[in-house]
Amino acid sequence: MSAPLTKIPTVLLTNDDGIDAPGLAVLEAVAAELAHEVWVVAPEHDQSGTSHSISLHSPLRVSRRGERRFGVLGTPGDCVVTAVRHLMGGTRPTLVLSGINRGANLGVETMFSGTVGAAMTGLLLDLPSIALSQAFTDRERVRWDTARSLAPGVIRQLLAVSHDAPVCLNVNFPDVDAGAAGPLTVTRQGVGLVQGIDVVPEVDPRGFEYHWLRFARAPRENAPDSETAVVGSGRVSVTPLQFERTDERTFAALEAGLRKG
Repeated sequence: MSAPLTKIPTVLLTNDDGIDAPGLAVLEAVAAELAHEVWVVAPEHDQSGTSHSISLHSPLRVSRRGERRFGVLGTPGDCVVTAVRHLMGGTRPTLVLSGINRGANLGVETMFSGTVGAAMTGLLLDLPSIALSQAFTDRERVRWDTARSLAPGVIRQLLAVSHDAPVCLNVNFPDVDAGAAGPLTVTRQGVGLVQGIDVVPEVDPRGFEYHWLRFARAPRENAPDSETAVVGSGRVSVTPLQFERTDERTFAALEAGLRKG
């Protein structure tokens, strides 16, 4: 990515909270400042937790929501592929922006995030991509003004840094007013706040049992340069992500052990 001297030619927007989510409306306002042409291709319904998944066993229904604006009955990954390979025709986006998510995507939680998954799908298509999330303490009082105020400058800063190849960047805005937010800080993923996943059984009005899955979150030890620590201190975090997930220590141990055998 290189610094934009003028507006970005074409930006593709998506999310995992759904096409009617307030965070996407914020991102559309941000993109209008940054780009000549904005495309929106987002899920018809909330797709949180769908990670990088794409639909291989069901058709994708697409509904036109306006000029260069579409809803897809599928996952965030489906939306990116459908946009780039079909809806946008011969137009290739200069940048993919995913979000702005309601809630931070920190640590191992990024593995489950549809917001991050959409951005990683953009990277799979060889497109520079940025996932953006707004941390909150009170779900009913999300500081969208913080993301709205800071996102244009953050995106410009990130585009000003040259890379050898397209990258996926995970950005989290802290749960503070924009004026109180610290600087954009390069971070590592870290472990985050997830301690596990719980199964919550319930009973419906007809007496049948059903179940919800729920992340169990609590403070964990995170390094000072982790997303969780940086966002918790009131700064904006950015973590470069990649597909390569090989555990090098175990790789070396396995290689040595198998060589002995």
